[in-house]
Amino acid sequence: MSKLEFNFQGKTALITGASRGIGEAVARTLAANGAEVILASRKLEDLKHIADDIAKAGGKATAIACHVGEMEQINQLFEAIRKKFTKLDILINNAATNPFFGDVLSADERAWDKTFAVNLKGLFFASQQAAKMMKEKGGGAIVNVASVNAIRPAPFQGIYSITKAGIIALTLSFAKELAPFNIRVNALLPGLTDTKFASALTQSPDIMKVVLPTIPMGRIAKPEEMVGAVLYLVSDAASYTTGACLNVDGGMLA
Repeated sequence: MSKLEFNFQGKTALITGASRGIGEAVARTLAANGAEVILASRKLEDLKHIADDIAKAGGKATAIACHVGEMEQINQLFEAIRKKFTKLDILINNAATNPFFGDVLSADERAWDKTFAVNLKGLFFASQQAAKMMKEKGGGAIVNVASVNAIRPAPFQGIYSITKAGIIALTLSFAKELAPFNIRVNALLPGLTDTKFASALTQSPDIMKVVLPTIPMGRIAKPEEMVGAVLYLVSDAASYTTGACLNVDGGMLA
């Protein structure tokens, strides 16, 4: 391989949680590099301006509303993909939730169920449906967005951290079972990133005083700084990479 190119012409990519943050950054970049992207999020209106921007820039994007915590909506999403696109080459499982911020003694069943429904159950069945489509066409690539919390759980984020650790186990399980079908499954472990999802942390001076000293690079990430790792994992440059969990964390886990 003498020349590496992130060229995704002819590829169809589904990105969940694509309305903002890391998902939006990945979707825009995949589209800019030739992929036809399917943007999924709970609210369709949150996706439309992104799809419009991509189209104006000469790319191809379709927005589909989907709450990945609800099985019926996952089934409807993949039914729509099968009808319109007939194939799926790339899945980025980025959708996530973290409705509870507090100590483990205060957590209740409702917070547990909601977090697991989106972060693990939805991710599992979206991966299952995507893998079935990929198997039919000879292969594909899946990237699951986990977190550094999977390795080093953060205070007051117990349930969220447990689900992210589960994503690592899910990634390894799928990677082993799907490798014979030329389907590669890897995980991205972002450090603290400047997104709306993480704003409760990033906009708290007290929290940042504690967090920043744990990051050798001394700052939090921008969503765009996660894109290069994802592009590598779904590209031909990573053709022998599956079951990998890639930290992009400014050295936090070093």
